[in-house]
Amino acid sequence: MKATYIDYKDTHSFSKTLLAYIDRNKDLRSFYGNMPDYDGFAKQIDEKSTFAHRDILVETLLSQYGSLLNDAPKVEENIRLLGEQTTFTVTTGHQLNIFTGPLYFIFKIATAIRLALDLKAQFPDKNFVPVYWMASEDHDFEEINNTKVFGKKLVWDVPRVSGTGMMDTSTMTKVIREYTGILGLSDNSCKLSSIVNEAYNKGRTLAEATRVFVHALFKTYGLIILDADNRSLKSIFKPIIEDDIVHEKSYKAITERSQELESLGFSTQVHARECNFFYLTPEFRERIVKDKDGRYEVLHQNIYFTEEELKQEIDSFPERFSPNVVMRPLYQELILPNLAYIGGGAEMVYWLQLKSNFDQFKVPFPILVPRNSALITDDSVVSKIFRFDLTFSSIFKETSILQNEYVKRKTKHRLNLKDEWMELNAIFGKLKLRAHKIDPSLGPSTDAVKARLKKAINGLEKKLLKADKRNYSDALVQIDRIKERLFPGGGLQERSENFAMLYVKYGDDLVEELVKYFEPLEFKFTILY
Repeated sequence: MKATYIDYKDTHSFSKTLLAYIDRNKDLRSFYGNMPDYDGFAKQIDEKSTFAHRDILVETLLSQYGSLLNDAPKVEENIRLLGEQTTFTVTTGHQLNIFTGPLYFIFKIATAIRLALDLKAQFPDKNFVPVYWMASEDHDFEEINNTKVFGKKLVWDVPRVSGTGMMDTSTMTKVIREYTGILGLSDNSCKLSSIVNEAYNKGRTLAEATRVFVHALFKTYGLIILDADNRSLKSIFKPIIEDDIVHEKSYKAITERSQELESLGFSTQVHARECNFFYLTPEFRERIVKDKDGRYEVLHQNIYFTEEELKQEIDSFPERFSPNVVMRPLYQELILPNLAYIGGGAEMVYWLQLKSNFDQFKVPFPILVPRNSALITDDSVVSKIFRFDLTFSSIFKETSILQNEYVKRKTKHRLNLKDEWMELNAIFGKLKLRAHKIDPSLGPSTDAVKARLKKAINGLEKKLLKADKRNYSDALVQIDRIKERLFPGGGLQERSENFAMLYVKYGDDLVEELVKYFEPLEFKFTILY
């Protein structure tokens, strides 16, 4: 593959807040910690050097992996390295999308792997381990129960049960058959089908199946996959669970900080609650709220606790307390020797809302690194891009704009009426002066006539362009096809299509090329072909 890089702002695809963060807008400086550069990482390493929970983390990971480590020496080595004070993690997280969901799932992990390699080159006396944090406690099943392969949407259509990580994949037979049936019969297709069947067709939970699937794709890079829905890890979190629920400290800190962010003109993504935890069992995941009598209620379950009973429940069964979106990041940074979090644009925004909460609980805030975004195509499409006078930057414009620009470049006619309008504008200047001499109140009437004529001139320009478009209909159809190929449904390729279409073509080279060409600290959009 070859790569070219485009400034994020030139893609017109990312939020004002993300672009401001990348540009180091001074208004955002107090909303994050160390800078996403090597000087910032040096400081972050110092802050995380006293991480205290390495033994529990290593023991938990060895238990979760079990026999998967038999053919993954690099993963086992990285797990054991986590027991050393000189080893740190770079983490990305995502929901348990079936078959990994959209492409950016893969891009997130490739970014983490490349960043770990870059940090090792910069700080050779330290070790850096890429981590994929499975959002196994999330219960938004409708977001993860589908994927799109070669334009066809596949859905695992069953009722949701509790946290999605607990769901039984034995009900996926139909969607597995559909997915593997689309792949074809090439060597790469057969390999991917084998991975899918091993992961999802063995009666595992969705969390277990996702581990097997992602492990097969990334084990040679030493990626560690962590399921934090775990009693030992939750035990570390117990003091913060109690503090958040009983004293509502997170709600106050995050709400105040979010209001400050909005007052500066930036969007927010999440809202803190008075209680930011769910009660989790194999049957349900429901919010905990404080009722008017001062008791703590598990919604829709007829379960109540007094304050003392709640504290006892947290102490005895910490695994039953599941953090929501604003507390999960704090949990992550508490149980990992983590330096950076790699996330998408929306994730970067909500992390900016959280720093004050980290500060009050005295947990180091990670360096925020936007994941690499990419578009992957081939030489045949690239040749068409240049044949129709497009560029890697211009292809991000809307189809109609590209078509109009093409016609204006190629036309043998003058389609704009700027010269004519300048003449008319001069005439109206004279008319307005004459009208003013007769009656000063006629000025607005003259302006109104001028405005109507300007509108008519603009309309005529559009008609001239539309008429000339018919002379270039074949080229305009090709431009439309190029756009649909690169931006299916009008959106970024990475946000809709599953990685399967690319794996069938490139096999294991796909991940290798992503890791090779991604540059996590350059903050550029990558085009691979």
